[in-house]
Amino acid sequence: MDWLTIARELLSISQIGGHYASDPFDRQRYERLGQIAAEIMAGGSGLDPETILRWQTAEFGYATPKVDTRAVILRGDRIMLIREDMDQGRWALPGGWADVNETPAQAVMREVAEETGFQCRVVGLLALLDREKQGHLPPFPYHAWKVFFHCEITGGAPKANLESSELDFFDPDNLPELSQSRVLDQQIRRLVDKIRTGDRVADYD
Repeated sequence: MDWLTIARELLSISQIGGHYASDPFDRQRYERLGQIAAEIMAGGSGLDPETILRWQTAEFGYATPKVDTRAVILRGDRIMLIREDMDQGRWALPGGWADVNETPAQAVMREVAEETGFQCRVVGLLALLDREKQGHLPPFPYHAWKVFFHCEITGGAPKANLESSELDFFDPDNLPELSQSRVLDQQIRRLVDKIRTGDRVADYD
């Protein structure tokens, strides 16, 4: 196990234990366990422990993976990408975290509408992947799954928004600089190939 896996598991144990513990001394022990995990993660990632603990305190209850939904939308042979203002103008598939009380499909359709101005429909599930198994950077202090959907535009028009400054369609073999936290070159090529070949079996893990 590497330092990130160890630290993330310790943070998870701290969160779950602190949620269910009834003894105040046990709560203190779980809190200290979380501080140690944050120090381990800070030593490996370059982030300060206070930042990691702030992220962690936003979580509660039983620790489970977060869900990041992404839309793969083609126009002819070209794929839609948005410029991520929060990542130095790098590009990514439209999408983001699913909200409570949304289905996965509802989440990705909402994200597309918010980030592009287009309405879309979900055609099918392309992949369900563990973020940390794929090589995304930087590492997250929490565990996340990435859900990629094939989507088609049904209406709307491009519009300005707070998250992305530009939208364009690109040749999958000639992509701009990508936001490595959100999507990778090899993922895009694989997902586009699945759509082109009619592969209906979702990739996983």
